[in-house]
Amino acid sequence: MTQQTFFQPSPQDTPLATRMRPQSLSQFSGQQHLLGPGKILRRLIEEDRAASMIFWGPPGVGKTTLARIIAGRTQSHFVNFSAVTSGIKEIKEVMAGAERSRLLGERTLLFVDEIHRFNKAQQDAFLPFVERGSIVLIGATTENPSFEVNAALLSRCRVFVLQALSTQDLAALLRRALTDPRGFGGQPIEISEDMLTLLANFANGDARTALNTLEMVVLNAPSDSGRTTVTPDILEQCINRKSLLYDKNGEEHYNLISALHKSMRNSDPDAAVYWLARMLEAGEDPLYVARRLIRFASEDVGLADPRALELCTAAYQASHFIGMPECTVNLTQAVVYLSVAPKSNSLYKAYEAAKKDAQKMLAEPVPLAIRNAPTQLMKDLHYGQGYQYAHDTEEKLTSMPCLPDSLLDRQYYTPTTQGLESRVKDRLEKIKAWKAGHPLPPKEET
Repeated sequence: MTQQTFFQPSPQDTPLATRMRPQSLSQFSGQQHLLGPGKILRRLIEEDRAASMIFWGPPGVGKTTLARIIAGRTQSHFVNFSAVTSGIKEIKEVMAGAERSRLLGERTLLFVDEIHRFNKAQQDAFLPFVERGSIVLIGATTENPSFEVNAALLSRCRVFVLQALSTQDLAALLRRALTDPRGFGGQPIEISEDMLTLLANFANGDARTALNTLEMVVLNAPSDSGRTTVTPDILEQCINRKSLLYDKNGEEHYNLISALHKSMRNSDPDAAVYWLARMLEAGEDPLYVARRLIRFASEDVGLADPRALELCTAAYQASHFIGMPECTVNLTQAVVYLSVAPKSNSLYKAYEAAKKDAQKMLAEPVPLAIRNAPTQLMKDLHYGQGYQYAHDTEEKLTSMPCLPDSLLDRQYYTPTTQGLESRVKDRLEKIKAWKAGHPLPPKEET
């Protein structure tokens, strides 16, 4: 038995997320697509056939915990290795110890957190030991392993994709923390189901964030006669975000994105930036916002300012590269640009009009003149007959119709005079005038 000392911290000094770390698969939350009854990863663990693997998923979904459970279940020596603080020297020391353990009949499970931070040489150092079976390597990464783990190591590992925990999973985890002796089980705590759901939503799929937030809320809530009561004010004070009550899957989510869209459409950059801040400070995924801006760039700005689409795509990439909170300024740049840009919804209207005809006429044949004719049979069937190659003409124009006969008079795209689209309008009018003055001769019978 380990003797207690005056300087040994009590269990309650350990963070709640650490105290509540699952010890078995039965305590593990989420990842049912991998760990549900009969699923592949569960079978590998239960049958003691765990091989080297990569866990790819967002933070706080249980990558480290799952590796520890596998080590315990398979009776392996567990070594936790961080790519942030370790280099080649540390790798060699761990590998030497693993090799000695292998000779004694003991397996070593080496868990490498943030394996994507290792360079190619560091990753290659694992290869001979993985191949000899000296170690079972489990790497964890939040980045796509196809790009961040070198091919030689990746080919020797199974990749398992872990998903962000659902609100239901996180709410269940929070309830367990309130009753489990490792958590707050010995302490009467009054907190409503709605508040637990709000905390689960705020955590955005991250169990560590959910438990850390719960701990902060409970420790700062007032106690009376030994009972701790959590109020909405305590939630707001601890998180310092009034928009914590924002439900990313509920009505307010759609209300705010609608407010952002309509403010930009109304050329009101101040309102647009405010609604952007409301969403991001509530914990909204910045990539969701960036995707909506990309759509807006074509739907509401279009060819009135073709650069809008380029800028919004760049804002998405910037948000992906640097994440929150740094990407807030990138999204603000895109939102302000879209707000003050000239507006045109002619591209949106063009597609919607064409879609209606396409859905009604899905069997309408492609005109023979613009069909490809790679074989003699197709040529014999007149595929490509009458095709006119625009580059062979001085004007780079022909009168050849490209719509089916039943749709020859349709006009889907009607440019506006807004911004740069006025140039498109002028160009299109000249093209139509030229074609009107150069009609096709009557079709010959075939």
